Amino acid sequence: MARTLATGLDAFDLKILQLVQQNNQTPQRVIAERIGLSPPAVARRLQHLRDARVIRSDISVLDEAAIGRPLTIIVHVAADNERLDLLDGMKDRFNRCPQVQQCYYVTGEIDFVLIVNVRDMAEYNELTRALFFEGGNVRSFRTCVSMENVKTYGPIPV
Repeated sequence: MARTLATGLDAFDLKILQLVQQNNQTPQRVIAERIGLSPPAVARRLQHLRDARVIRSDISVLDEAAIGRPLTIIVHVAADNERLDLLDGMKDRFNRCPQVQQCYYVTGEIDFVLIVNVRDMAEYNELTRALFFEGGNVRSFRTCVSMENVKTYGPIPV
């Protein structure tokens, strides 16, 4: 089957990606039956997709409230100085912080958008001190507390 020019993925790859985004534990034989390939062909394609980092990770998405971490907070962070070494230091600091679930370096009025998960506001208060006040190079930050998780980790259209 022909591979698409832009991505190097063919229709079988795209069908596999649609299925594993819904449930990455779907047995390869089930995927094979649904898309019309043999299980070994599906296994080879999955390995290739992982090796090429098209599939970046196989994870389980947890219910935050069920594990005692019900607060999701979105934080907009503006850097004080946009020197590359200082921005790289911020990226490293945010990346090492386990409460930071996602970090985006963005364009516009702010420099970073963080998605943070904490037990309560007391933990968030401690986190702000460590990340923003003591960590350095933060001009300002704005916080939005999520009232309801409407959609998380939706499948990427392929």
